[in-house]
Amino acid sequence: MKQKAYARAGVDIDLGNRVKATLPQLLAATHRPEVLGKVGGFGGLFALDVKKYREPVLVSSTDGVGTKLKLAFAMDRHDTIGEDLVNHCVDDIAVLGAEPLFFLDYIGTGSLKPRVFTELIEGFARGCARNRCALIGGETAQMPGFYQPGEYDVSGTIVGVVEKSKILDGTRIKPGDMVIGLASSGLHTNGYSLARKIFFEKLKLKPKTRLAALGNRAIGDELLKVHVSYGPLVQEMLKKFNPAKRAGDGRGPNAQIVKGLAHITGGGFVDNIPRVLPGNCDVVIHKESWDMPAIFQIIQARGGVPEAELYQVFNMGIGMTVIVAAEKADAVLSFIRARKQKAWVIGEVMRGKGVARMV
Repeated sequence: MKQKAYARAGVDIDLGNRVKATLPQLLAATHRPEVLGKVGGFGGLFALDVKKYREPVLVSSTDGVGTKLKLAFAMDRHDTIGEDLVNHCVDDIAVLGAEPLFFLDYIGTGSLKPRVFTELIEGFARGCARNRCALIGGETAQMPGFYQPGEYDVSGTIVGVVEKSKILDGTRIKPGDMVIGLASSGLHTNGYSLARKIFFEKLKLKPKTRLAALGNRAIGDELLKVHVSYGPLVQEMLKKFNPAKRAGDGRGPNAQIVKGLAHITGGGFVDNIPRVLPGNCDVVIHKESWDMPAIFQIIQARGGVPEAELYQVFNMGIGMTVIVAAEKADAVLSFIRARKQKAWVIGEVMRGKGVARMV
């Protein structure tokens, strides 16, 4: 059969349709009862059950995974990227106390590769299923001549919901509160431009070079570790320590134990923690208070980057911070650790001007 003119120009609609025909099966695990309609419509439909909330507030976020994609291209591994993106977006709304509802993805590429497409969608589906988030739609754009051969870009949009009275906005944070750090799996989705420059230009390593300091893992595999989702843990933690007020129990808004969370992404500690601080409070982070993963130890020892900048670019082993009432810090820490999440008390809140300081 003669190839169609559009396919000869680089856009194979028929191939796209054949690949997308597998979507219902791939997305089955992400289904929620609120989802209406079928995959492939012009818009995704989600019937929010407003009866569950007194004042529901929708929370949304959009993001990508940055130049971590360059590692996926170099290793020809695309099974982690979709999950990275979902988890990053879940964490961004989790810090406000929001439960994820649904997710939409965008994939842009020069030429659609069925295996790569399937691995990406499987990653989206796996991330959504683990976060109880419906994958209700997306877009795949074939744009020949726009991307380098074998390359693509991805982005995602998430929508969640939180009860208005339970939004975590940091306003209840006060001097004396403690900061708990949740362990990251590695770089997550930030700092890759600098990390690639250090490992592949300065140190002359290859993505498949194995390092003893990493347990003989390839540096590329280490850098492709999946971004941790803290969403389910945060929901459990808030249910336990920030329960809804019950009529006649005398529980007021200041009874909330978990007062603020920060997702340690681009900007590291220095730029992200102040986003949840009142203007009269600082946070002091003690750099020696957690077990720094080997990947960051290598970057610190051999990267030639000033230490202050490292804590503004990378998460350095802490993917999320939780600011809690001091008298309950041990109880919150025990709760987190009981759910197999590594965590440490890494700092405290002091009077100040709304900044984070590393000591």
